[in-house]
Amino acid sequence: MDQSTIEKVKSLPQYHQLVKERTSLAWKLSITMLVVYYGYVMLLAFNPDFFKIVVAGEHTTIGFPIGVGIILFAFALTGVYVKKANADFDDLTAQIKREVGE
Repeated sequence: MDQSTIEKVKSLPQYHQLVKERTSLAWKLSITMLVVYYGYVMLLAFNPDFFKIVVAGEHTTIGFPIGVGIILFAFALTGVYVKKANADFDDLTAQIKREVGE
């Protein structure tokens, strides 16, 4: 891609909208994941007795299902991003390509 094409893309309002929306979503999802993860760590640090609660059998404490839940939550956030990317970001990218003519 030559410099004139790059400048043309950067001048398009769709490009600025794409960058703004994608950055905003990425920050929101990242902050959400950090709050959940560090909430878990802080709970462990300040209330370790909570993790002694046995939920199944003799040895499975509540920490294990919560930890698995955090991992599944991360996958769900990835799904949210992919859904948004497929629905909106791809449309904006296609509009930009049409405007530039590539």
